[in-house]
Amino acid sequence: MNRGKIIQLLTCVLSFVILNGFIGLPVHPLTIEPNDEELLTKKIVLYRIKPEKRGGEAFKLVYLVPAPIEVFWRFKTDFQGDFLLSNRYITEHRFVLETGNVTITENSYSNAPNETFRWRTMTHPGQFRLDFNLINPRECGQKFHYGSIQLEPFKSYTKVTHIAYFDFFGASLWVNLPFRGGMKSFLLYTARWEDETIVRLHEQYAAQKTDND
Repeated sequence: MNRGKIIQLLTCVLSFVILNGFIGLPVHPLTIEPNDEELLTKKIVLYRIKPEKRGGEAFKLVYLVPAPIEVFWRFKTDFQGDFLLSNRYITEHRFVLETGNVTITENSYSNAPNETFRWRTMTHPGQFRLDFNLINPRECGQKFHYGSIQLEPFKSYTKVTHIAYFDFFGASLWVNLPFRGGMKSFLLYTARWEDETIVRLHEQYAAQKTDND
């Protein structure tokens, strides 16, 4: 899709949003957190947070998955797993290399089928934390995209806190779209997909050993 068609599409969508009185997601500070009761009730809580100084957008996604933290850590750090292709938004996945605690992977997505997103992920096993960064943003029509994923034990679950900062043409509109195709729909689907996938693959990852064991 060329830039002209994208602008036309975004204009139509923006007109729809304005005519229907949708204001958009409020912006919260990075420190915002759901309380235990809210998290246990909703299982998935999404916040739009203050972007960085360069501008763009940012989100904080907090959710629970039904697996012990060690098991879910193995799942999250399995960069060669073909289970990723069961996510409806991922059309291609390729493991490129691993050096120490740094892994390079490449993904193609259904909403950008002609682009290859090359991700650099740094794992911190002792902290159950991953830091990720898109290392070819210009090739993917983005200015920047980076963030972190932190795992914590939470009762019988693992609590996941996913924070991301990003900027691309149309980012603010994508963040505020109230229907399928927008950020909320995409992230809620991803969290539910992880929940369903770790349940399906629990025995496989429970049997493995990692640096944290």
